[in-house]
Amino acid sequence: MDGRRIVLQMKYARIISGLAARLGLSIEKAMEIFYGSATFQLIEKGIADLHARSEIYLVDAHHPHLIGQYRTADHVHSGPVR
Repeated sequence: MDGRRIVLQMKYARIISGLAARLGLSIEKAMEIFYGSATFQLIEKGIADLHARSEIYLVDAHHPHLIGQYRTADHVHSGPVR
């Protein structure tokens, strides 16, 4: 694995951890949400330089979008999102 991949994997781990903490989800559920998201695809493809944004920004700015996509697929309970 090259250095860029390692750095991205570490970034993904921090995003997933932040998403889990923000929404009160398990790490496994947060992984499912993140890896199934358009945000993940954008980072992977290097679009909009999202890889250069902080993990806090990505969780705060993109978590409504991440959850919205996930809820559409009927995977998240309908309770309030914190």
